[in-house]
Amino acid sequence: MNDLEMCRLATRAVHAGTRTPRPDFTPAVVPIHPSVTYLYDQMENLDGVFAGTHPGYVYSRYGNPTVTALEEAAAILEGGEAALAFASGMAAVHAALLAVGARAGSTVVAAQDVYGATYALLDKLLRSQGVETRFVDVTDLQAVEAACAELQPAALLVETISNPLLKVADLAALAQAAHHHGAAFLVDNTFATPCLVQPLALGADVVIHSATKYLGGHGDALGGVVVTSAALHKELFEVLKVTGGNLGPQEAWLVLRGVKTLPLRMRQHCKNALAVAWWLEEHPQVRRVYYPGLASHPQHALAGRLFQGQDYGGVVSFDLAEAGQERVFRLFESLRLCLPATTLGDVCTLALYPAHASHRALSAEERARIGIGDGLVRLSVGIEVVEDIIGDLAQALDACL
Repeated sequence: MNDLEMCRLATRAVHAGTRTPRPDFTPAVVPIHPSVTYLYDQMENLDGVFAGTHPGYVYSRYGNPTVTALEEAAAILEGGEAALAFASGMAAVHAALLAVGARAGSTVVAAQDVYGATYALLDKLLRSQGVETRFVDVTDLQAVEAACAELQPAALLVETISNPLLKVADLAALAQAAHHHGAAFLVDNTFATPCLVQPLALGADVVIHSATKYLGGHGDALGGVVVTSAALHKELFEVLKVTGGNLGPQEAWLVLRGVKTLPLRMRQHCKNALAVAWWLEEHPQVRRVYYPGLASHPQHALAGRLFQGQDYGGVVSFDLAEAGQERVFRLFESLRLCLPATTLGDVCTLALYPAHASHRALSAEERARIGIGDGLVRLSVGIEVVEDIIGDLAQALDACL
């Protein structure tokens, strides 16, 4: 008779089934571990985990087995020594900046057309805390070099493929400029994914993903991941412990499931996006198409070298001719297959209006300065049959005349 059998029913109800024997098997699929805390037979082992001298888990803010599995997968995909998962892509961006030294009195150089929330983080929150940011066109290497030389920044932050104008960053050259002036080089690789390029191999110190997007790929989990060196991982972990932006085990499991099909999905995303970009370029209602796979894209040759001439990403942006918010809204309301939704990287095609969604935090003047006009539309091209995607875009463009 064990100790629990000696207890009363209400006590047994609380503890029954929680002390199962340690298995001698390994599940084929990573389990979801929702436990907040963990038990050890020997208190010395628990003390060792707290001290970092014994492997294990003590509290979910310090780590979780399901989350660890995702972190290991992300590090392998990006070719990094270690990774840390966060509750969102923005939590990952914020923590990465703090870990590399973005503190009061420091400076950051960042791409001028970064994701709107990243822009707001730098221009509003961090600026209010004494971190100054210089936004530059990272396709102008001389401007980047000049800004780094003048400011000696803690970090240079860019996106491999920018959101939403799809500019392509010369990662190797930017890494050289950052390191020449003692700055950490941070790359948001969300749009490209490790299927197109692994920035660490080109000199990046930190790679960031909104795991909500292509890594998860199904629009059902919010998360972020930072991949870096073992040394910087320690700094990042200290930031995570005190700020608490942890990814939950359920979300980690969903993202990890999505990672299993990432290369297959990205291949179809990219193939469809190129076909949609070609079609849009010929459409009379479209003034300009932004897609690195088009010969008309200013960094098409760079993209070919960076992505090894294979694929160019799953996002296409375009300017609707003579359009403002009213006409863009009519276009979105006319869509029947494509979904007007505020995310990207999902298996289905998604349409977003940057001026009122991803870049709403910017003023109209700020958007105009970096080239985000009132007629700009961003398409995250899904994995549907491409003729169906184009057919829906065609009828919607006709309907919004």
